[in-house]
Order: sequence, then C-alpha cells, then structure tokens
Amino acid sequence: RQSMTGRNQTIVSEFLLLGLPIESEHQNLFYVLFLAMYVTTVLGNLLIIVLICLEPHLHTPMYLFLSNLSFSDLCFSSVTMPKLLQNMHSQDPSISYAGCLTQMYFLLFFGDLESFLLVAMAYDRYVAICFPLHYTTIMSPRLCLFLVVLPWVLTTLCLCLVVLPWVLTTFHAMLHTLLMARLHFCDDNLIAHFFCDMSALLKLSCSDTRVNELVIFIMGGLILVIPFLLIITSYAQIVSSTLKIPSARGIRKAFSTCGSHLTVVSLFYGTVIGLYLCPSANNSTVKETVMATMYTVVTPMLNPFIYSLRNRDMKGALGRVFWRKKAPFSL
Repeated sequence: RQSMTGRNQTIVSEFLLLGLPIESEHQNLFYVLFLAMYVTTVLGNLLIIVLICLEPHLHTPMYLFLSNLSFSDLCFSSVTMPKLLQNMHSQDPSISYAGCLTQMYFLLFFGDLESFLLVAMAYDRYVAICFPLHYTTIMSPRLCLFLVVLPWVLTTLCLCLVVLPWVLTTFHAMLHTLLMARLHFCDDNLIAHFFCDMSALLKLSCSDTRVNELVIFIMGGLILVIPFLLIITSYAQIVSSTLKIPSARGIRKAFSTCGSHLTVVSLFYGTVIGLYLCPSANNSTVKETVMATMYTVVTPMLNPFIYSLRNRDMKGALGRVFWRKKAPFSL
C-alpha cells in the first residue's frame, strides 16, 4: 500500500536507535562514563529521599517537594539510561515498537512531572520569602499534599491540585502516546537519537502528522511555557520583596534560599525550551543529541549535588543520620 509521499507503508515491529555520535574506539570509555553518571544519579537521589524520610527536621513543605523531585529525577533518568547502556554494551540498537512508545510515554510523564514540581517549589519559596510570618499557615500539609499530587495527577487526568501534577502529566503523556500509536511508519526505522524522541518518530512516519504537531504546540505551551512563566513571576515577586529588605545580609540570605532552585530551573528549562520550543534550522543531529543529554542525563545527576552542597540543612541531616548509625557502636 502506498502512502501520500509514495513510500511503502510497512508494519514496523522495531526501531533502531543510532545512539550517541561516538567513534567506535571511544565506545568503552563513554560506556564507563555514562555508567558512572547513572550510578551517581541513582545513589544521589536515593540519598536525598532517604535523608528526608529519616530526618524529622526535614519534614517541611520545601523538602516534601524536593523528595518528589528526586524521585522524579531518578525515574526520568532510568527511562533512557539503562537502554542506552545496554545498547552501548551489546552493540544491539534495536527497541521494539511497543517498547519505544512505552519509553516515550514515561519520558513525557516524568519530564512533565518535574516541570510541575519546579513550579510548586517556586511557589513555596515565594511564600517563604514574601510572607514569612504566614508561611506555616499558607503552606499547610493539605496544600502541600495537593501541590505534590498535582503534578502526578495532572499528568494523567487533569483533575485537582495535589493530584494535579500527576494527573496532568499522565494525561499529556498518554495523549501523545496514543496519537503516535495511530501513525504508520515506512521502511526507514532508524531513529537518530539514543531514545525514542517524539520529534524523531514523527520524521519517520508516512502518515499525516499535522494533528500531532498541533497537539505538541498547544500542550507544549501548557506544560512548559505556562509553568516557566509562573516560576519567573514567582521570582520576580521574590526579587521585588528582597530589594525592600534594608540589610545586605538579609538580601543575601533570601537569595541563598532559592539559588539552588534557580540553578535547576535554568538547567532544565534552558535545554528543553531551546531544543523543542525554539529549534534552530542550524541545529545538527549531534547538537540536538548533546542538548537532550543535558536534560535527561546531566540535570538529574547534578540535582543532588546542587541541593545538598548548597544546603546546610541537608548536610546537617546527613551528619546526624550517619552519627546515629555509628553511635551504638561507640563507647
């Protein structure tokens, strides 16, 4: 059967991931490098989650959001890294059709979840700095639960606020996955990427992809642009409030509380928006792959260092937890 472009439509049972643009003689070196990065990501984010669970001093709204962000980073990296490492080790770049769509779904899910959690953390910093006397009242346990479940719930159903991030994330990821599943693919099943990127899959399709592209444009604005603007608005209010603080020490302390969050926002949104919402005609496959590596591999690995090395509470909790572990054995 012929498609509109004259190419044969065949039932594609698997895709071939071309992976990273690495010379064959350097494969082993980069395999070790990416394995070390993935192990660091897993251990670092697990450490943050365990510390927040074990240390009562960290049972606050900010660290509730941080533990969810660490879990999201852990899962986000695990969607792509194991398959990348397997392909580099076995030299088998194949991935099944169902596996490819599943990978795309969870990549969208946890990427959206991270976006919503960063908004919740920006709101938390806004309340803490602009309304410090009312912080415990405004950021009540019920509202915090709502803001945490919101990214998870929004991903799937778009319902309420604690369930909202999860619902929206699930809904957005499932929508794109179902739209992708309706497309036909031609003889060419080579994906010029190290994971099943949505834009790379659309280039392989023989079907009319205008509906997919329209949904990407609309949902991209809702999932990326609006959260990013909300974060910018929150920090604009924070800057306005801190400039009213008479002492320079107060200003430095206010900015230090949200410096780590701004670093994460810059890393995540900078690469994602630059890659998907502001693409350049001059972007090569190598450049796009490097940018994708930044937000899927590098950012989840750096987040534990950003939040722990710049945070006295986390460093103090780490010392107390390890001291408690060693204390029973000391005389």
